[in-house]
Amino acid sequence: MSNLETDPVEFDCLPKTSAGVEILEPRDVPLGGPRAMRVRRTLPQRRRSLVGAWCFADHYGPETLHNRPGMDVPPHPHTGLQTVSWLFAGLIEHRDSNGVHAMVHPGELNLMTAGAGICHSEVSRVSGPSAGVLHGVQLWVALPDSARHTDRAFDHYAPAPVRHSGATLRVFLGALGGQVSPVVTHTPLLGAQIDLPVGASVELEIDRDFEHGLLLDQGAVEMSGVAVRARELAYRGAGSGTLALANTGAEPVRAVLLGGTPFGEELLMWWNFVGRSHDEIVEFRSEWQARSERFGRVDGYRGAVDWLPAPPLPTTRLKPRRNN
Repeated sequence: MSNLETDPVEFDCLPKTSAGVEILEPRDVPLGGPRAMRVRRTLPQRRRSLVGAWCFADHYGPETLHNRPGMDVPPHPHTGLQTVSWLFAGLIEHRDSNGVHAMVHPGELNLMTAGAGICHSEVSRVSGPSAGVLHGVQLWVALPDSARHTDRAFDHYAPAPVRHSGATLRVFLGALGGQVSPVVTHTPLLGAQIDLPVGASVELEIDRDFEHGLLLDQGAVEMSGVAVRARELAYRGAGSGTLALANTGAEPVRAVLLGGTPFGEELLMWWNFVGRSHDEIVEFRSEWQARSERFGRVDGYRGAVDWLPAPPLPTTRLKPRRNN
């Protein structure tokens, strides 16, 4: 998914630790024009830019697609990151410049590695049991310097739902509750959907070297005794080997748990690019505007425009913003 803000803010992503639970509230961002679908963004923001290597989190829906444009994002670029698509309902058609044409279904991981440069398109389709509704999350993972110039790649994985002490887990990256994803990551990561029935609670064994963020899709939950409302991201720093979750509401809880070791490298994010400096971002933008081979071409996309231009750069140099 593209960051379609017309005046994107640069973010310097630095690790930050916290002993307690920190609640991050989302902000609404339009995914395109005035009639376009809106998404709720919890990462990055001024209070926090990273959870492990997770550097971007958009949460959208449930969006009714009848007489609405839904998601139609023309070919757009990425550098230095991986995109993670995870749906609760709906269907998204993905095409990228590595020749991949794939459908994103609920409960299935689609992970695209940009490496040194890629472009892709995303279009919601009306099909299947959840036809007419789109609901899910779009996440970005920052690549470390050792992997950010790697080749383009794409991974698909459909984790089986597994019951664990009252909860249902779908582990799409990393390991949790005895479940291990086979998808290789470039830094230690965790990504999992957690469902809790009404009245249920669970205590999960977690990696004490990880910091964690719980993005609550629906219901009401307490994380380590702190109340979390739907659409919020609850953050907890590294240092504990357990994570307690309890459903405190009148409906089932559905959440996405993100984790990873604190990312030790400084990043600069602007628009759809993750880089290390102002000059690097300027070069990425210049090459995208020139339609260079760094990003390649997307075949088969049919939309009003075949290419999404980058917004203007600020008139001053992009400066890192501290993660505090």
